[in-house]
Amino acid sequence: MSALPRQATGPAAPRRAGGVPAPASRRRTWVPPWPLDLGLTLSPLRRGPGDPTFRATPDGAFWRTCRTPEGPGTLRVTARGGAVEAEAWGSGADWLLDRLPVLLGERDDPDAFTPRHRFLAITRQRRPGLRLVRTGLVLESLIPSILEQKVTTDEAYRAWRLLVRKYGEPAPGAPAELRLSVVPEPRTWALVPTWEWHRAGVDSKRSATVLRAVRVARRLEEAAGMAPEDARRRLELVPGIGPWTSAETVQRSNGAPDEVTTGDYHLPGIVGHALAGNRDADDTQMLELLEPYAGQRHRAARLILLSGRTPPRRAPRMTPGNIAAL
Repeated sequence: MSALPRQATGPAAPRRAGGVPAPASRRRTWVPPWPLDLGLTLSPLRRGPGDPTFRATPDGAFWRTCRTPEGPGTLRVTARGGAVEAEAWGSGADWLLDRLPVLLGERDDPDAFTPRHRFLAITRQRRPGLRLVRTGLVLESLIPSILEQKVTTDEAYRAWRLLVRKYGEPAPGAPAELRLSVVPEPRTWALVPTWEWHRAGVDSKRSATVLRAVRVARRLEEAAGMAPEDARRRLELVPGIGPWTSAETVQRSNGAPDEVTTGDYHLPGIVGHALAGNRDADDTQMLELLEPYAGQRHRAARLILLSGRTPPRRAPRMTPGNIAAL
């Protein structure tokens, strides 16, 4: 592992649309001592194709915005010949660059996973660059996970997109054409009017859960430094946050290899089909099938999804509701 000193860009800093100079950036080069696939590693952070906090661009770069403990920041990362080139803007730039290796899996240990099924061994061999992302930030994954409770992903992605674009702030340093935004502060989430939640298609149960969470944002953010099981217990103290939501959050914030999602509409059937030919498996059966992977059950589920061994669709997609029209 090696890193070059971070430095501010000079006069050749990128320019925004309209010729307005972008803020000065900080840069870092990091060489991971193992294979790294940026797309596979960072993809869990993307909430749909229009996510205003995440973009993959045709030049191979990945853009991510977040609200760090030091303030808003934008991160751009690319892979070049085994090295990761990172550039960051905003008051959170140094925080983002300092944590770059951790974000991209420095503390992950894929070798702890022992495949018990041949197709998983093959999948892992074909995807050597998969690492479990670890953001160190809780609310940015918790709030979209709350929005995804009991609705279609399209509905949840739309709500996230509308709310972040309306109440977030422009991403520092990002080109205007990317339309990137930084997630709102907790106090801003708390001030979103009832009718705006409604307009975004978010029912009162989910919006109330978000409001309860942002009121204790500082305590919830502490969970990023806890053991995953303790982090989940902390999150589940908030009414409306259950095992599904806590797992989806901690997988991203803590890089948790064992925190498999339960209560999911699709995952038990996918795991059941892949491991036992049982597309009708429930949570209990899924956990039994994943028991040989104890300690690495989330990684096993990721590899199953990447293997393509999923059951054929036999029912129409769940029809999105239209709360905004009520």
